[in-house]
Amino acid sequence: MPKESESGRRAQAREQEDPSERNRPIPLTVALITLVVVIFGVTYILLSEPFGRADLGDRRTVADLRAPAAGAAGAAVDGKQVFTANCVPCHQATGKGLPGVFPPLDGSEWVGGDERTVVNILLHGVSGELTVMGNTYKGAMPSFQQLSDAELAAVASYVRSGWSNKAGAIKAELFASERKSSTRTAPFNGEAELKALMDKVP
Repeated sequence: MPKESESGRRAQAREQEDPSERNRPIPLTVALITLVVVIFGVTYILLSEPFGRADLGDRRTVADLRAPAAGAAGAAVDGKQVFTANCVPCHQATGKGLPGVFPPLDGSEWVGGDERTVVNILLHGVSGELTVMGNTYKGAMPSFQQLSDAELAAVASYVRSGWSNKAGAIKAELFASERKSSTRTAPFNGEAELKALMDKVP
């Protein structure tokens, strides 16, 4: 039987060598950084002041967390939202209205004019002939007195400052006072009655 060469025995020994694990510990630097972070975290927790009394807990009710209804005391009313819900079908989202049918609000002399006129149009409505930006419209705008004073003030202020309009906001108190002082039960009959209202001293 031929003798195995020295190189053959070495190759066989390498192939048949039992596997072994080598000891590779965590680097000392990483271990020290981890220890420092853990110590810092524990120290911070122990020395931090508690956030309120744990025995009290959160005693707010569902009613406390619920947003106030539109028009309620302390509620912020979104004038754009009120406009979208009540005015867009006629006056359109652009405020341009429908030519020959519904007058525009954008650039309207009625919108940017006397505050009391705007307030009373919203509270009582208007029917008959109305000239807006040189064009005459014959239609009817309903009363929106079912809305709260805060909602009416929000939508009026939105319209008066929206698009190209630059008029000032109207306060809810003006709607409240006009609502109380008026005995009107029918819409204004065209622009003649609206102009008469403008001439009256409040």
